[in-house]
Amino acid sequence: MGFSNLRVARITAGLALLLGTAGCSKRLVDGSLPTVSRNVYGFRVLTATGAETPLDQFKGKVLLIVNVASKCGFTKQYEGLQALHDKYREQDFEILAFPCNQFKGQEPGLDEEIQTFCQTVYGVRFSVFAKIEVNGENAHPLYKYLKKAAPGLAGTENVKWNFTKFLVDRDGTVVRRFASATKPRDLVSHIDELLAE
Repeated sequence: MGFSNLRVARITAGLALLLGTAGCSKRLVDGSLPTVSRNVYGFRVLTATGAETPLDQFKGKVLLIVNVASKCGFTKQYEGLQALHDKYREQDFEILAFPCNQFKGQEPGLDEEIQTFCQTVYGVRFSVFAKIEVNGENAHPLYKYLKKAAPGLAGTENVKWNFTKFLVDRDGTVVRRFASATKPRDLVSHIDELLAE
């Protein structure tokens, strides 16, 4: 009997945790140390206005975590992400977007400018947090965890480009990474499966 892709992803994430690869000792933006976590709930992020948000407020929800940019060939995916938000807004689903300027400087704006762009150009109503780094020594601890929990092709960890997507189940476990070119609408069956659990 074969395993589904979802089960394989969960087993891979579980092995990473057992091997101790999910921990992180880097300081958060506010200087505090994150909790070593077995899921996304042990991390805190900053809103665009600088308020600290613990991710445990999303317990029990399916999450789609995406690094975004305003001047990228994939920026139009904001439309598809908003469509997902609209489709599932009455259900336990949230999109958490993190602007990042590490890919050819395609997110140069300040947090306030990014918020204005998202809302006025694409009508975004899901959460767009403060700008972060997703690769390198200064990568946000949440992203260090996501990359280890769901590696990319051939086991590579680094996020390759803007609009890489991580799908997280109701228990806060990362179940799968999707490449930038994966359209938001192509995630519907995966989201439905997790919401049905």
